[in-house]
Amino acid sequence: MTGVKITVLAGGIGAARFLAGLQRVVDPTSITAICNVSDDLTWHGLHVSPDIDSVLYTLAGEEGEHGWGVRGDTTVVLDELRALGGDAWFTIGDRDLATHLLRTARLLNGGTLTESTAALARARGVGVTVLPVTDDPHPTIIRTAEGDLSFQDYFVRRRAQGDVLGFDFPGADAARPAPGVLRAIGEADLVVIAPSNPFVSIGPLLLVPGVRQTLADAHARRVAVSPIVGGAAVKGPAADMLRSLGHEVSALAVASLYRGLVDLFVLDAVDEALLSEVRALGMDALAVDTMMTGDEGRERVARNVLAAAGFDADGLPA
Repeated sequence: MTGVKITVLAGGIGAARFLAGLQRVVDPTSITAICNVSDDLTWHGLHVSPDIDSVLYTLAGEEGEHGWGVRGDTTVVLDELRALGGDAWFTIGDRDLATHLLRTARLLNGGTLTESTAALARARGVGVTVLPVTDDPHPTIIRTAEGDLSFQDYFVRRRAQGDVLGFDFPGADAARPAPGVLRAIGEADLVVIAPSNPFVSIGPLLLVPGVRQTLADAHARRVAVSPIVGGAAVKGPAADMLRSLGHEVSALAVASLYRGLVDLFVLDAVDEALLSEVRALGMDALAVDTMMTGDEGRERVARNVLAAAGFDADGLPA
């Protein structure tokens, strides 16, 4: 497919797998992925961008066995760091380490996150345009009964235990959209909100000044894919966050968070009974298979979403 532009608002593993399926269906160069950076962290002086890296590794066919990191990686450096009494709660593999070394070197030499991401994508042969939503610091702070925690402290060190009371994004107002971000949304023919956590993956994207409004005004067909299937999260803490914040754990609850921003909400077939309630929110709704098991499953889901959005099997408007 050429000429049709698809922009995907992306978090981590779910978005990466959807993008991997999408690039099997359409020309990868027609796709732009706008990635969350609010779970970025500094690890022993290195800038780590977990969501960007999950997208890059997956699109390059190097996705780790658990959905993050590089497939078949080793942990010699991490093991030695632990033996020396160093801080080793965040897992970085040896091959993975090279990514963070190169990114950090570029940033220290005056480059931007956008530039380092583009360089890493080229080096791994990724045809999709992968953009951070912003080059500026834009961290997620998780509010809990024990106090405020950085995202990775909550998610990795504490294994997402305990109720989430809310979120703070102290850098949001000052963050500027990275070059190309608003254009990718505004000029797209199709914008897809990937099946990602609505609070800590998609929410931070929408807080960067200009992003929400550009999406709201976009002429594109705007589609969101539910990360909640059958009352449970496919991956990650989205279900627990919905519950602790007083929402029903359902695809309907996610749809309500995107009201006014999407034209079509795609649910899994097991949630077909929710279609009428989703439509009552003022958006179209369709129930299809959204489970991305293996390469074939990812491609099938991408085709299902394209068809739901009104595009044929080649990605062309039907």
